[in-house]
Amino acid sequence: MPPLVSVICLSYNHARFVVEALDSVLTQSYQPVELLVVDDASTDGSAAVIREWLIRHPHGKFFPLAVNGGNCKAFNTAFRQASGKYVIDLSADDVLLPSRIERGVRLLESRPEVGVQFSDAELIDEKGRRLGYHSDRFPHHTIPQGMIFRDLLSRYFINSPTMMIRKSVLDELGGYDETLAYEDFDFWVRSALRTQYAYIPEALVRRRVISTSMGKQQHRRSSLQAWTTLRVCEKAFDLCQGSEDLSAWRKRIVYEGRLALGKGNLSLAWKYVQLWRRAYGN
Repeated sequence: MPPLVSVICLSYNHARFVVEALDSVLTQSYQPVELLVVDDASTDGSAAVIREWLIRHPHGKFFPLAVNGGNCKAFNTAFRQASGKYVIDLSADDVLLPSRIERGVRLLESRPEVGVQFSDAELIDEKGRRLGYHSDRFPHHTIPQGMIFRDLLSRYFINSPTMMIRKSVLDELGGYDETLAYEDFDFWVRSALRTQYAYIPEALVRRRVISTSMGKQQHRRSSLQAWTTLRVCEKAFDLCQGSEDLSAWRKRIVYEGRLALGKGNLSLAWKYVQLWRRAYGN
């Protein structure tokens, strides 16, 4: 019997896109798939669109939240009910390509040492028009694999919607940290000390680039995402296990501090200076 895969689709004000995301789960070349849909108290009618879709496709489980709790809490709400051996965190504005699940399962089943599989992504705009590929900026040959804690700590290279994760890895971590405004950096840092990562150099997901996306908000002056990055850097320091880990951590601190300064976020930049001083005892 092929292993069950749980797809957790998170929607917040994605009424324009959620049907395409849900349809992409149905058109997968792989079965069995468990679909869990969470609406995080949207204000644009997303919940009604999801309910209408579920009337036609009643096998999905729906979790309409009354109060907006953020991406991490919304994910954990469904994750606690997930039964799959593997998990995909699908934003309701992204799209799975038809062989996405099949390719991920094939790799993970053949390599039990790997806990996270990721891939290239096709980048699309709000109307679904192709903008390019993630690999245009991050070429395949530059992507590290295996135990990549230092790589993930020092620089960005994973397109987070492309991940397929062993549920056992998420179970061990207790899901996402609900105190944070976004999940991927913290998940990467915590999981990369426990398991290997493997890359498929092929676009298996369409990642939608929109002006209101979390990634676009991250570096704005007062964004919660920017402060979450600081918190993850604080947590990551405690996970470093030697001089090479600390060197990677220091590279991240310098990058984030300069970015905050360049955006005019002086209070955040000063926090990075304080973090540096606390870490090095001066």
